[in-house]
Amino acid sequence: MKFIYLLSFVIALAVSTVSASAQSDYRIRTGDVLQVEVLEDPSLNRAVAVLPNGQISFPFVGTLQVGGRTIGQVQSNLRDALASNFAAPPTVFVGVQPRQDPVSLESTERTEPTIDVYFVGEVNQPGLVAVKRGTSLLQAVAISGGVSRFAAIKRIQLRRTGADGVQRVTILNYKALADGAMTNDIELKDGDVILVPERRLFE
Repeated sequence: MKFIYLLSFVIALAVSTVSASAQSDYRIRTGDVLQVEVLEDPSLNRAVAVLPNGQISFPFVGTLQVGGRTIGQVQSNLRDALASNFAAPPTVFVGVQPRQDPVSLESTERTEPTIDVYFVGEVNQPGLVAVKRGTSLLQAVAISGGVSRFAAIKRIQLRRTGADGVQRVTILNYKALADGAMTNDIELKDGDVILVPERRLFE
């Protein structure tokens, strides 16, 4: 029974993502979205976006450098990083979702310049989102499909790299913004990263 489950799991993963075997030589790039499956703990299964610095964020791992690495290397890195949380090293599958045109606020015929915003963490559609200049955080979250039910919506991180090359992090209460209790919604800039962390126990 376990063998049948495993076989069907692998087939489903291969259909929904770029097959690891078919992409053995592929080097992961900024903007890729990785589909990560952990056989021993399905609650960890998720899609994660590769940030401009080549990193991903994953529960129990934190940040992991994946840019320039192969799928096999990333699987091995994740397995090793997660091993301390399991009685035996877990079975980790990684696939690269086929690239699509970035989600956009605009129609097919673009009339206004856009900026690139990256969504990572507990969002329904992680990855690169192209939005019009002047788009706010609330608007961009809506475009990206909203947050997942595991999202810590009171401490969303806006990560912005300044002209000096230093990344600065602003913590935002998305719930308060959405409810209207706060009015200081932030206008996004090109290259912004919106990281939605996982909710803690009883949070």
